[in-house]
Amino acid sequence: MADKETFTRADSLRGNLTDLRTCYDIRYYHLDVKLDIGKKFISGSNVFEFTATRDFNRLQFDLFDNLKVEKIEYNGTELQFTREFNAVFVSFPNTVKQGQRDRFKVFYSGKPVEAKNAPWDGGVMFSKDDSGKPWVATACQGVGASIWWPNKDHQSDEVDSMLISVTVPEGLQDVSNGRLRKVSPAGNGYTRYDWFVANPINNYCVSLNIGDYDHWGEAFDGEKGKLDLDFWVLKANRKKAEKQFAANVKPMLKAFEYWFGPYPFYEDGYKLVETPHLGMEHQSAVAYGNKFQNGYMGRDLSGTGWGLKWDFIVVHESGHEWFGNNITSKDLADMWIHESFTNYSESLFIESLYGKKAGQEYVHGTRGAILNDKPVQGIYNVNKEGSGDMYYKGGNLLNMIRTIINDDTKWRHILRGLNKTFYHRTVDATDIISYINGQSGIDLSKVFGQYLKFKNIPTLEVKFEKGKTFCRWIADVDDFDMPVRLRVKGGEYQFVKPSTSFAEIALPGATKENFEVDSFNYYIGLLLE
Repeated sequence: MADKETFTRADSLRGNLTDLRTCYDIRYYHLDVKLDIGKKFISGSNVFEFTATRDFNRLQFDLFDNLKVEKIEYNGTELQFTREFNAVFVSFPNTVKQGQRDRFKVFYSGKPVEAKNAPWDGGVMFSKDDSGKPWVATACQGVGASIWWPNKDHQSDEVDSMLISVTVPEGLQDVSNGRLRKVSPAGNGYTRYDWFVANPINNYCVSLNIGDYDHWGEAFDGEKGKLDLDFWVLKANRKKAEKQFAANVKPMLKAFEYWFGPYPFYEDGYKLVETPHLGMEHQSAVAYGNKFQNGYMGRDLSGTGWGLKWDFIVVHESGHEWFGNNITSKDLADMWIHESFTNYSESLFIESLYGKKAGQEYVHGTRGAILNDKPVQGIYNVNKEGSGDMYYKGGNLLNMIRTIINDDTKWRHILRGLNKTFYHRTVDATDIISYINGQSGIDLSKVFGQYLKFKNIPTLEVKFEKGKTFCRWIADVDDFDMPVRLRVKGGEYQFVKPSTSFAEIALPGATKENFEVDSFNYYIGLLLE
């Protein structure tokens, strides 16, 4: 049994939705920053436009305490504020009334946390390309966007739209989310890039990518019409990037639009941006660092061979445009919604090119990386995600759900329906599970409960007595009753729904020697007696 985790006041300030955070709904940001790359220094401001959800005179926003809040402007005056850990508490001179649309502007500066091993440790990555020119990127999933800019740093409240203005040294470009509105000289050897995001965007997806980039554009004929594709790579990599992206991007978009519905951000376009780190799902500006090769840095994570036929980062990080960016978990504890579905999307991409069996072989092959070390679902209100098993165990769980539903047309409609029903919305586990239950007509709550809330997988215990077969589930969830596919070797699989108590099942001719469970599609334990 793992030791119980303990959390701090700082964890609660970061992860909990208090009244000081729910009292205002973010509508628009204008982040306006300048990078002094040599000094690894950032300075600038962010405008918060919001609607008051109730009367209040005090609110919280977030900014890591190593960055200085210079001042907070409101209606021509400066607001008083206090700081506790990475939270900033702002006091207003008068009550802000419910329904009132208002704004304040935060000025800040400092040396942001430098990411040493992005994207896994958050912050700003200061590096250089092979020619010695600066190459800078941000990556902050999990730790939070407030590691480098001020915002309401909670996944539950996505800003409706955003202007991102970034001033960088001449000779470099900034590539951020959305569409490039304007490039203008900023004086003193600097250039300003203005990017506008027309769709809701989560804080951790907001990104800076600064380098000596080459750029080209294409178009994809998608379900909603022409989707603009833009590619930004280091100039030296243009030729190999064109070849690699041509082989992966449009096939990926075609597959995912088939399974999940239209790309969710046509208004902002789709971009791939080369970065000095491996990759991240930055909305409409997907970070790419897989060195223009198939697999995950040239490796097949499934060990089946299927993983070497496509570029892992292009496919996986783009899959997050649907699960993670379109559908976003309100709390980091439900990060499995992002990662389980996106891990599963890899197999659907394979299926679209090579058939269903190939896709399921890939899912099955990833089981070797499952640890079963702790629950996939994290702990709520303290900004704590669950086990890394949310990837491979989560993908296997969804493949099982598909197997149980046993209707691929219905399954596709469920995946597309999730993206339509929760379009540009934040959700929790209950939202997702209830939708799947309702659309499938099967109550899968106990199945999700076992695989998400407990580290153990269920075990099917089978006994053979006097020519009869008895089985039951051994599980952590009370009255666990997942339907499972069983057969006598050589025969057809049939669905059986055991409970946690032994009961006879109708499987004529079954013996310990010829009994088979569908262990290819079910990730379970098996105990034969």
